[in-house]
Amino acid sequence: MRKEFDKKSLEKLKHLLEENHNWPDEFIFKFIVPFTSVDLLSAILSPTPVQKKASRTGKYVSVTCKKMVTSSEEVLAIYEEVSKIKGIISL
Repeated sequence: MRKEFDKKSLEKLKHLLEENHNWPDEFIFKFIVPFTSVDLLSAILSPTPVQKKASRTGKYVSVTCKKMVTSSEEVLAIYEEVSKIKGIISL
C-alpha cells in the first residue's frame, strides 16, 4: 500500500512539523515493510541504526528509527524516498 501525497497534504504536514519541532531535532520514523525490503529501508535511514521486529508470520517487519534531522524538508525528503519501496506502510 503506497500513499501518494498531493501538494496540499505535503504543505499541511510541513506546517505541522514546523509547529511541533525546533530544528535540528530527533524525529521518530516508523514503518511496516515487507521482509524482502528491510535492507533497502535501512540503507535509506543509514547511518542511523534501526530497531526491527518481525511479524508473527515473518512476511513483514516493523522498523523504528530515531534520526537527528535538520529540517522539515529533510523529514519530507526521507518520506518521499521510502515511499518508493513497494509495499511500505508509513506510520
